[in-house]
Amino acid sequence: MNHPYPPPATRRLMTFFVMAAAIMNQIDTTIANVALPHIQGSTSASREQITWVLTSYIVALAIFTPLTGWLAGRFGRKRVVLTSIFFFTVMSGLCGAATNLDELILFRVLQGMAGAALVPMSQATLLDAYPPEEHGSAMAIFGMAAITGPLVGPLAGGWLTEYISWRWCFFINLPVGIMAWLGLTATMPEYAGKKGARLDFLGFVLLAVGIGALQLLFDRGQVQDWFSSTEIWIETVLAGCAFYLFIVHSMTTKHPFVSPAVFTDRNFVICSIVGFFLGVLIYSPMSLLPEMLSNLFGYPIIDVGMAMAPRGLGVLIAMLAMGRLINRVDPRLLIGFGMLLAAFSMWHLSHMTLQSSDWIVVTTGVIQGMGSSSIFVPLSMMTFSTLPAHLRNEGAALNTLLRSYGGAAGIALVQVLIYRNEAKVQSRLTEGLRPDNPVVHSAMPDADFTLPSSIAGIEHEIVRQATMVAYIDAFWALSIVGILACAMVFLLQRPQRITAPAEPISGE
Repeated sequence: MNHPYPPPATRRLMTFFVMAAAIMNQIDTTIANVALPHIQGSTSASREQITWVLTSYIVALAIFTPLTGWLAGRFGRKRVVLTSIFFFTVMSGLCGAATNLDELILFRVLQGMAGAALVPMSQATLLDAYPPEEHGSAMAIFGMAAITGPLVGPLAGGWLTEYISWRWCFFINLPVGIMAWLGLTATMPEYAGKKGARLDFLGFVLLAVGIGALQLLFDRGQVQDWFSSTEIWIETVLAGCAFYLFIVHSMTTKHPFVSPAVFTDRNFVICSIVGFFLGVLIYSPMSLLPEMLSNLFGYPIIDVGMAMAPRGLGVLIAMLAMGRLINRVDPRLLIGFGMLLAAFSMWHLSHMTLQSSDWIVVTTGVIQGMGSSSIFVPLSMMTFSTLPAHLRNEGAALNTLLRSYGGAAGIALVQVLIYRNEAKVQSRLTEGLRPDNPVVHSAMPDADFTLPSSIAGIEHEIVRQATMVAYIDAFWALSIVGILACAMVFLLQRPQRITAPAEPISGE
């Protein structure tokens, strides 16, 4: 019997509201980036503490994303999506009303927990709403949420922070969330759950503990001087033991939280790893550029958002092309081409200097937007091309988990790279800064090492130069990540072209 797809008019409306919910969720991963200096001043947070506003949300998304497969299977996808939108909207309002950093981080965690189901369930909903021969176009539409959200976030955050308040970076979700909830209540079909569906609570706890401990290790390692700290050793052992026990438990229990069967699909595993690197390449530059443009180049908040806005142009160009190319060109070639574009944009940024204009940010932004979009659509197709339909909910959740966690881990690791390189380069520059050094005398003939004001100016310039070198090294490292991910494309098997309707998702 043919799958009862929604009527075209209903399907278009449902797609619009599903996209609104997914974009709202994805924008919140980066909308606070450019507002961080204002949030830091408002909450009296340190430089290390304020990054938790970003990573706490992304980590909560990563931890609770795998749970969405079971929730959809047990209670039905529509009920899960509507509940997620409701609590996500409420938590957004509480984030905007937070009075201190502790409250803001707590509400960001709860916001991430509530929104974890929105992206994977939106993806699965679109796959069910469109026939197999239109899945390429459906994934192109879905890619607008997964890619455009993080790119639009900084522009929206800059404008709202500059002209209203950083709190409106969160309040803006209220009208969007209400509209999406009402729209999906009227248009989304029922996907009944199964009362007999079981939750492997132990497996979920082990996975959550492993991810949380590993992220704490990344975020706290630099502050605690890594393995000279007892805290870091505890987090390392906890993460290692949790992941080991999770694997053993999943292989031996009758009803595991994550079915080992999803890992037997070659394309799914490789695409999920590539998705992890995609998360690194999308989110890491988005955390570096606002800070760099604001602190080193003196850009106002609104100008930071404007400099990063052209990334959306690259996304739009690539998305328009992907809908036509996805069924005509080998998707592996599209993924490889997109990775090379993303790697090139990072390599180009690694040639910045303190005298560079904002055009290098604009041009590389367009290139990276095109690269990310060129990767996402064919990668989504390849991920689920050979995965059985009854594993699609779990597969979508795991795939989103890895992409989200790639973003959180990438943000933490590039910040570590920045801090360590900045200190190292500053130390080397200071070593040679002596009055008897002829190079110093030639470069700064008017420098007076006896005046505190002159020494302060020299120290300020040393810090600027050292920080710029640290950013350059971080961008160079990200370009290497893109090249390594591109090499993995050769391991993928080309999917067979779909010519007949396939088995629909059954398994809520």
